[in-house]
Amino acid sequence: MLKAVFFDLDGTLLNTIPDIQACVNASLEKFGYPAIDEAHTKAYVGDGARSLVERALPADCPDTDRVYEDFRTRFAADPSERTRLYPDELAVLSALRERGLKLAVITNKPQDAAGAVLKKFFPAGTFGFVGGDTGMFPCKPDPSLARYAALKLRLPPAECAFVGDGEPDALVARNAGMQGISVLWGYRTREQLAAAGASLFAEDFPSLQKILEKLS
Repeated sequence: MLKAVFFDLDGTLLNTIPDIQACVNASLEKFGYPAIDEAHTKAYVGDGARSLVERALPADCPDTDRVYEDFRTRFAADPSERTRLYPDELAVLSALRERGLKLAVITNKPQDAAGAVLKKFFPAGTFGFVGGDTGMFPCKPDPSLARYAALKLRLPPAECAFVGDGEPDALVARNAGMQGISVLWGYRTREQLAAAGASLFAEDFPSLQKILEKLS
């Protein structure tokens, strides 16, 4: 029986691409590198901030560490003015909590940036656990942070669902022993997600709610 829902952040809970693109381009331009467009930004996200920066820079770039630190600091302080919620999202999250499900966030976004953007867009207490990239655990698709979150919530992984829009989310669900649900409003196609092993898909937040209610 399902008792908790773990959510990815970028592309799942929030459309953050415009702010990510603006911040990474500011850092690239600061060090003399060309900006990337929206399509490349979407293609490069999902595996953590450092991977995003590495993909945006030329191979074997000598400035990777400096650009990454500049981006991480810049993004954590960004006011997220371009970021948006998805339709029906807050109502669905509220309904899930009223049903007794615990909600958590597991993201490859740096912890400070994740905490800041969640505080801006969601009521206090929405999520019982927020896990971002602190360097303590490997990034998704490694299952360590997801398993740790289940432990903190005092639940076995089998009683948790993992909801995300990317290949790492589909993989971490399998690796952690959780029910995986891939959402189609994010940054990957159904075909890309299916290739990563996803088999259960949600078209929007109301359809996600129906899936989770059946599982719980």
